[in-house]
Amino acid sequence: MATREWEQRAAALWERLDDMDRDAFVAAMRELAAECAEDDPVALFEVGGAHDSTGYTEAAVGYYERAVAAGLGGVRRRRVSIQMASSLRETGRPEEALEVLAEERERGSDDYDDALAMCEALTLAKLGREREGLSVALLALAPHLPRYRRSTVDYARGLVGQGPVA
Repeated sequence: MATREWEQRAAALWERLDDMDRDAFVAAMRELAAECAEDDPVALFEVGGAHDSTGYTEAAVGYYERAVAAGLGGVRRRRVSIQMASSLRETGRPEEALEVLAEERERGSDDYDDALAMCEALTLAKLGREREGLSVALLALAPHLPRYRRSTVDYARGLVGQGPVA
């Protein structure tokens, strides 16, 4: 199982991402993960993220799926859904991405709700459903506006044929 010290070393490696060759970064993360059990969900998540962040998006999906199957929990569970959906979208599987996002949305709400909405909006756009995607993005943005929240929600709902807020 990944220890706190292991996670600190993984975080330190992530800080060096931009200074490393992509293959060297993936190799370093895989080497670090090899210190953990083969089915350690945190290690699988980190290796998946390393692949994803360096352009090996297709390979990332497999690691993400294994991390979920191994019981990845907490905030990383939410993050893996967002990252996996993004990878699925970019590798030609946007319908699967929407399924992952819908399942994750049903799991509850947290600080990653807006990131989930961002991923959903991009996925809808990828599917040629730009109006729906824009609606999702506006609904996520509305609570952060200093004014015009109600109008923004009404406009967002109008994009997809729903009436204004009652």
